Amino acid sequence: MDNNLAIQLENIYKAYGTKVAVEGLDMRLPRATICGLLGPNGAGKTTTIRIILDIIGPDRGSVEVLGGPLTPETRDRIGYLPEERGLYAKMKVLELLTFLGELKATPRRLATERSADWLERLDLADWADKKVDELSRGMQQKVQFISTVLHEPELLILDEPFAGLDPLNVDTLKEIVLEQKRRGATVLFSTHNMDQAERLCERVVMIKDARKVLDGTLAEIKRQAWLEGQRQVLLAVEGEGAFLDDRSLVRSVEDRGTHKAVSLQDGVEPQRLLEAAMRSGTVVHRFEVSEPSLHDIFVTRARARE
Repeated sequence: MDNNLAIQLENIYKAYGTKVAVEGLDMRLPRATICGLLGPNGAGKTTTIRIILDIIGPDRGSVEVLGGPLTPETRDRIGYLPEERGLYAKMKVLELLTFLGELKATPRRLATERSADWLERLDLADWADKKVDELSRGMQQKVQFISTVLHEPELLILDEPFAGLDPLNVDTLKEIVLEQKRRGATVLFSTHNMDQAERLCERVVMIKDARKVLDGTLAEIKRQAWLEGQRQVLLAVEGEGAFLDDRSLVRSVEDRGTHKAVSLQDGVEPQRLLEAAMRSGTVVHRFEVSEPSLHDIFVTRARARE
């Protein structure tokens, strides 16, 4: 038992029949940290979250949350946003939020006050006395997010929290997540969107095909990828740049309109690409060596396991 950790998983294994959902997963999440649980659909992220919350049990392995086994008292210190959203459709919004706050040991009056404040902040104040089924899907998602943070939990577990939201609402919820961290909460959220995770997370745990492929701080993971030669070149040239077709140098090219993002083959130094451009007589307007993106790191690690 380590009170400095919000979540501690040891050798978690879970299978459904012959389908292995999580295999040999270790995870240690320090308190007051934002961590992304990353991976493609079907990787085992939601199963991991359900094991943490004791919705399902592991076939083997141990789980500790907020310093010990999960208890009814511990549950009141957790906020959970499931991937499959669900609200009581015929209840009025403010009444529903007050009720859900009370379920998490928040006194009724305080739950109502906090609910009203959150509805105001998320532009839902005019809908407080409307039934949930009168709200749009995006509005309902914001209401469910409010219910997750209303009782000011120590640990927030968010399963694909930004799915289906427009960019403005995504930015609003990201700011709220950062606020929760600043007040001392720990945040674990699952996503298959690497760009979102890169903008928000201090730590990441990556899963592919039920097994962990990366675990650490974002800075550590990027530093290691750089040392391993995973670098990207941002390139602007005149013409198409036929030298980019050389697969001994270039793994992939992403056209970003004003420039190209070139991922190099393992072990290829950026200087070799510049030399190839010079030999071809191509005029180079931009040549910038960039640290690898989280997306590129994940793809490289995932391919290494295939």
